[in-house]
Amino acid sequence: MGKFDFKPTEIKGVYIVETGIFGDNRGYFMETYNYGDFKAAGLDMVFVQDNQSKSKKGVLRGLHFQKKHSQGKLVRVVKGEVFDVAVDLRKGSNTYGKWVGVILSEENKRQFYIPRGFSHGFLVLSDEAEFCYKCTDFYHPEDEGGLIWNDPDINIKWPLEGIDHIIFSEKDKLWPGLDSLGDGFDIK
Repeated sequence: MGKFDFKPTEIKGVYIVETGIFGDNRGYFMETYNYGDFKAAGLDMVFVQDNQSKSKKGVLRGLHFQKKHSQGKLVRVVKGEVFDVAVDLRKGSNTYGKWVGVILSEENKRQFYIPRGFSHGFLVLSDEAEFCYKCTDFYHPEDEGGLIWNDPDINIKWPLEGIDHIIFSEKDKLWPGLDSLGDGFDIK
């Protein structure tokens, strides 16, 4: 493997990204992003905002999106473990309403690239997790939308074994289902 290994998923544009890790008796070093390498792989985006969150076991954040200011995201976990999910909301996509998920952890050091036009969320599987993500557009609170986590039309297979109860924000309890969106978003 070179510096980065871009593994396509079953949904076009969504990638699991693995990076070379260089370690010795002092610890390790890894490059998590390099514009030139990502561009060479066909992922020519510019990130404008970095975010980090900390959550405890059972927290489910999502499934979030922005309506007019859609964000591409490069996500990773620096502490703990999460199950991370992307749902395709692109108008006219042959995978509209389909989801893909991946375990991200401090051990596997995987990253997940989610392009614009997707809803995104994650469930914390470890006692706590620190989650980092780069975004291609700024957060606009007035533009926020979401989908309910357990929509039967999407049918995400959340790994709930070992989770006593799911913890949500008030807004994440109230998001509508996929049928409320019509036929998706035009992404320009």
